[in-house]
Formats: sequence, C-alpha cells, structure tokens
Amino acid sequence: MNLELPPVIAAFFHATNTREYADFLSLFTADAHVNDEANDYRGAEIAAWIDRATADTKPVTDVTAITCDGARYLVTADVSGNFPGSPVQLRYNFTLRDDKIATLLIRA
Repeated sequence: MNLELPPVIAAFFHATNTREYADFLSLFTADAHVNDEANDYRGAEIAAWIDRATADTKPVTDVTAITCDGARYLVTADVSGNFPGSPVQLRYNFTLRDDKIATLLIRA
C-alpha cells in the first residue's frame, strides 16, 4: 500500500507528532473548518484547538492507510498518547483546496 501523503497532510501529522505549531495555521485555508470530538473550529480557533488537544495528551500518530477521491483524503491512523483508551484508531477526513486543508473531520 502506498502511504505517500500530500505535503500539506504530511506537514499536519509532523506538526502534531512533534508539537511544532509555529506555522500550523499556514497549513489551512483562511476559512478552514475542523471538527474534532463533535466540536467545530474555524479560522484562528484552529490554533487554539491543536494546542488544547495535544498539550496534555501528547499524541503520536502512525498513518496506516490512505484513500483519495479527488481533493478528499481519508487517512486512517493509530494514535497513542496520554489519554484513556490509548492507542486508538482514528479516521482523518481531509478536503484540500489550493494545496491547503479546507476541511478536517476527525472520527473514531
């Protein structure tokens, strides 16, 4: 199976695994939407979301599968960290626009 990610998605996982968020918002379109744990985040809220979501849990993501349909990518990953039930398998549904993340839906 080819696990080659588009550069912006690879950068997303690199940033979350290393918690290097200096340029994190540059991965997203200005009107981007993230839905994680049934909560919605838009625009600048995304930076606060990623800080909160990873500060204590320190997740490490290992991509296990990728499917693509045009600008939509479904990435399945094993996620481990300091949280109950670790590790878990999550599905990251990315929609890209102009080589940036326009939508990200994260589901168990």
